[in-house]
Amino acid sequence: MKFKKGDTVSVLDEDITGVILKIEGMSVSVETTDGFILEFDAHELIKIKSDTGLESQLFLDNSINRVISEKEEFKPKKSVRVKPKERFEPMMEVDLHIHNLTKSNKGMGNYEMLSLQLDTAKHKLEYAMKNRIQKIVFIHGVGEGVLRMELEYLFNRYDNLKYYDANYQKYGVGATEVYIYQNPK
Repeated sequence: MKFKKGDTVSVLDEDITGVILKIEGMSVSVETTDGFILEFDAHELIKIKSDTGLESQLFLDNSINRVISEKEEFKPKKSVRVKPKERFEPMMEVDLHIHNLTKSNKGMGNYEMLSLQLDTAKHKLEYAMKNRIQKIVFIHGVGEGVLRMELEYLFNRYDNLKYYDANYQKYGVGATEVYIYQNPK
């Protein structure tokens, strides 16, 4: 292939592009887009364009300046909008149904099941207080109301929380929501 000074060439086996500065026999001097001057054999090059001068570079000076100014331009960050309904939803749900707490409740009496449920509730409540989680929903189910009464007794031991029935549409009557005050007096 015939090359002349000013042609834009690319190296076949490497990711190098540049402009021909001089040709001496089969040796060709190429100025890369990074500004380095390298020597190649003519059979290692392929012609891209036949322009002269620096216009054959990928970016012209004015386009580089435009890109830089776009990058430096201040763009406010988009904030994620949280719906009011979602803002007041509890952060944590604890399902106290016995089949969610143990693999098998065979051989467990009512007292053991109730103790496991209350221990789980106390552990999750302490975890929430330690990690500053404000709202928890304890799903206890309807049943005879024994677990619910024991949970109320547990909640009354703490000064920095209040409890009330959870959202009826979501949980029905078998759940209690606990609000933990973060800065107790």
